[in-house]
Amino acid sequence: MAISDYRVSLAANGPDLLAAQRLRYQVFVQELGGTGPMVDHQNQLERDKFDDHCDHLILWHQDQAVGVYRLMNAAQAEAAGRFYTQSEFDISSLLNSGRQLLEVGRSCLAADHRQGVGMMVLWSALADFVLGSGAQVLFGVASFHGSDAAAHGDPLAVLHAQHVAPAELRPLAREPSFSPRCEVLNRKDAMRQMPALIKAYLRLGGCIGQGAYIDRAFNTTDVCLVLDVENMTPLQRSIYTRGHGR
Repeated sequence: MAISDYRVSLAANGPDLLAAQRLRYQVFVQELGGTGPMVDHQNQLERDKFDDHCDHLILWHQDQAVGVYRLMNAAQAEAAGRFYTQSEFDISSLLNSGRQLLEVGRSCLAADHRQGVGMMVLWSALADFVLGSGAQVLFGVASFHGSDAAAHGDPLAVLHAQHVAPAELRPLAREPSFSPRCEVLNRKDAMRQMPALIKAYLRLGGCIGQGAYIDRAFNTTDVCLVLDVENMTPLQRSIYTRGHGR
């Protein structure tokens, strides 16, 4: 598939949001075994109380939603009562930083679109949104599949040994949490086990909060990603804004 086969837009109406929620159901519920109090199994929709307060960036292929990012700024979080991430991490350091924050979450791609250009198209659209919004720090939850945190010991050890956020921007995992060990038994295996989304943020200079949150409802082990957009190197920024002449 070519770049021209895709288009990206923000959800503009109820049907757009339903398309995003239906894709999330396919990935998070049917594929990964997650659930939640507002999951609609009858209509196959993965949703929660934050959806109505967020922007939803949707990747379309032949009028089918095949990718999505959910985006929430500080004003939207205030209207919703809090950021989604705050259910899993103490983000006081971010809230007190005085920086313009943007929460990025519920990221997923349909299985048939994960190995081609779809992610690049969606990522480029996210870069446009971030640059247009004036956001200075991106953050959000990223997941390892499975709530047995010890099974992810090596990649979690790599993250905490080499990629922990500075104290002034460091979220802290709430209970039930997991404290990774310090030593890395096999770095090559650890990087092979690292989810692609996390590796992508690391390449851009992203880092993580302290500890991992065990989300049994979603059947995941979660870390909090933090990306200081203003501190990206020229090379990292060129990757992030590729195709936009910036």
